[in-house]
Amino acid sequence: MEATLSSKGQATIPKAVRDRLQITPGDRFKFFFHPDGVIILPKISTARLKGMIPKPAQMVSLEEIDRAIAEGATERFRRRK
Repeated sequence: MEATLSSKGQATIPKAVRDRLQITPGDRFKFFFHPDGVIILPKISTARLKGMIPKPAQMVSLEEIDRAIAEGATERFRRRK
């Protein structure tokens, strides 16, 4: 999909993209630059995120989360050697 930049530095976001991202006039965006291209993400409210991820079967403590992150990082580091 393409858009054209106007002489004022503005571009129209194609309707299919607006629909897919569920964006409306006045929504704000963040631009992230990556070596292989640019990703544009709309800044969305947390209310729009509600229900996107199902609740876990059991609650996990912050300590358990930190431990899992540390173990995963350690394992990834070991594989690089």
